[in-house]
Amino acid sequence: MAKFTFNMPDVGEGVAEAEIVEWHVKVGDTVSEDQHLVDVMTDKATIDIESPVDGVVTEVAGEVGDVIAVGAMLVVVEVEGEVPDEVEEANEVEAKPATKEVQQAEPARQPEPERTPEPEQASKPAPAAAEAVEKVLATPAVRKRARDLGIDLSEVKPAEDGRIRHGDLDQFLAYNASGGFAPAGVARADESIKVIGLRKRIAQNMSAAKRNIPHFTYVEECDVTELERMRAQLNSARGSKPKLTMLPLLIAAICKKLPEYPMINARYDDEAGVVTRHGSVHLGMATQTDNGLMVPVIKDAQAKNLWQLANEIGRLANSARDGSAKSDELSGSTLTVTSLGPLGGVATTPVINRPEVAIIGPNRIVERPMFVTGPDGQERIEKRKLMNISISCDHRVVDGYDAASFIQEVKKLIETPVLLLSE
Repeated sequence: MAKFTFNMPDVGEGVAEAEIVEWHVKVGDTVSEDQHLVDVMTDKATIDIESPVDGVVTEVAGEVGDVIAVGAMLVVVEVEGEVPDEVEEANEVEAKPATKEVQQAEPARQPEPERTPEPEQASKPAPAAAEAVEKVLATPAVRKRARDLGIDLSEVKPAEDGRIRHGDLDQFLAYNASGGFAPAGVARADESIKVIGLRKRIAQNMSAAKRNIPHFTYVEECDVTELERMRAQLNSARGSKPKLTMLPLLIAAICKKLPEYPMINARYDDEAGVVTRHGSVHLGMATQTDNGLMVPVIKDAQAKNLWQLANEIGRLANSARDGSAKSDELSGSTLTVTSLGPLGGVATTPVINRPEVAIIGPNRIVERPMFVTGPDGQERIEKRKLMNISISCDHRVVDGYDAASFIQEVKKLIETPVLLLSE
């Protein structure tokens, strides 16, 4: 018998460390080659780490939330016989410089022995219900939480799209705690949740953005009545093409005007004191997922037509939500658009996706009476569709006048959509 120390592998792209987000094995488990050991998260993506050997796990590097440096011990496996030379060679990863967080991390601890669940949490879905649970749409994180709470997912009412989320579990718990929906003054027990994985990255990135960037936000109202009419006409004749939402039209307008305002499509390296104005538009698209906010990137958005943009928006949003997005699809953005769709509110003050210098947020479309001038020059009142567009900028790079001028130019294209389709 020999002990093989499997080191945290080099996942490339300059990554020096990774955070443990979920263990799939524990000390004492027998594992086989290529078996899923652990999920780790870098600043690029979540990565599955698999075992290079067969054997028994005798030691693991730490707990969920711990940060492990590349080249440091991840798992120790007791194997029969000698470890193949090619496995040893592949495992010889040179440790990269660790960040302060890694250097100050607590020593790795063995996982605590499994505790016997409380009686009210011990029940699990009956074998007859197991198949039904598997057919329920839910992310692994939601499934794990349901298992921990002893909840049969087949009994939980999902959202409109049929996918069960954490909020649906919360409602299920509140309902069952009181024999019905919780009456006024009755609340479920407090819950402490460790901030790890994507939620931790979001917290770090947003804190760094607000701490380092002097934000300002400009909001303008746009009449999208004609744009919505054109969108309906295009959709009616789209054939097999994807359905157009407002977002591809807005992106097209943004890309058409960015060459005149290069300071908007830029990234600021504040440590080096260098602003890079990008020629291509790699547009980040803020996307809400069950695990938190992700920003997949539409590469070279300026070179795509409306249908290509619609297709990329749908594809990237789906891959972000189901966890299949590749690392290069989640990095490299030069400007970000964030939209809450029908929940968009009257106005927003979005936080910049550092190191970018601007972020644009379309808001909800509302119908209101407006004074309009007819062909005869007379004013009259009409029902019009209106939408506010918000832009937050880094005041170190973008002046207020430039941000306002840029949005005014985008507004012209939106309110006169024939210009949007012209060369």
